[in-house]
Amino acid sequence: MTDALSQMMETHDVLLADGATGTNLFNMGLQSGDAPELWNTDEPAKIMALYQGSVDAGSDLFLTNTFGGTAARLKLHNAQNRVRELSRVGAELGREVADKAGRKIVVAGSVGPTGEIMEPVGPLSHALAVEMFHEQADGLKEGGVDVLWLETISAPEEYRAAAEAFALVGLPWCGTMSFDTAGRTMMGMTSEAMAKMVEEIDPAPLAYGANCGTGASDLLRTVQGFAAQNTGRPIIAKGNAGIPKYVDGHIHYDGTPELMGEYAVMARDCGAKIIGGCCGTMPDHLRQMRAALDERPRGEMPTLEQIAAVLGDFSSTSDGTGDDAAPERKARGNRRRRS
Repeated sequence: MTDALSQMMETHDVLLADGATGTNLFNMGLQSGDAPELWNTDEPAKIMALYQGSVDAGSDLFLTNTFGGTAARLKLHNAQNRVRELSRVGAELGREVADKAGRKIVVAGSVGPTGEIMEPVGPLSHALAVEMFHEQADGLKEGGVDVLWLETISAPEEYRAAAEAFALVGLPWCGTMSFDTAGRTMMGMTSEAMAKMVEEIDPAPLAYGANCGTGASDLLRTVQGFAAQNTGRPIIAKGNAGIPKYVDGHIHYDGTPELMGEYAVMARDCGAKIIGGCCGTMPDHLRQMRAALDERPRGEMPTLEQIAAVLGDFSSTSDGTGDDAAPERKARGNRRRRS
């Protein structure tokens, strides 16, 4: 293995990824409904500050500010003709921060869902999805990312389309899904099914896993589901910093830095190789996660009861698999933003 992420995984027991994009940018002045990707050209100093915050907190890798960078998503902001530019610039800013860090930092090119429903359920064809992911991945490659990073995906068809596009670009990649519906993704994917799907894709991702979802407890239960498949492929855990609550007109995540430190250690002990945060995760959370991972020895895999006792109750009684799995999946549009 010669790519930067593979080399780092070989030499590190566990890697610390970054935290939230949207939450941090909202604190810098981004308004609800605005496209964060436009800040790559309009507010480059703030985007570099976003990346620098992760590096200073001890992250080994960070994701670029390009989550909503496909033509389908940028069309909502009349910027569908700027896909390659915004992805390239977002990557270039990340490359600049990483290269002056004084230690090896992996720059991961974030690629989120298109926001469209794929055939046969919806109108988005496989060919068009591949084309959109390919266009964005080309821009990220041009900007200098080390690895492409697919995240917050719900449908296996979209995951496979992105994988095909990434193969055309010729960069290594990672990919996570969001298990936010009674232990399954919105489109019904289970942790077991994802682990099997990943092994059928060629080229397979360097690492796979879960991000976002409904809370850290649920995410770790999903990670245990991956680990139970024993594929040997590195697992990613990027959980939210607690549960979102509406406070004084703003969304606030109730997870403290200390709680996220506990989450990081438990994620490692559940089998995750790459551990980070998603919505609500700030540099202070990352610092506590870094310290906990560095200072606390590995332990046995925690039980579900231990996870719930430390991180809070699960949002559902089932992890989406087994005889008791009968989740009610409400129809709703795809998530628009990684916070």
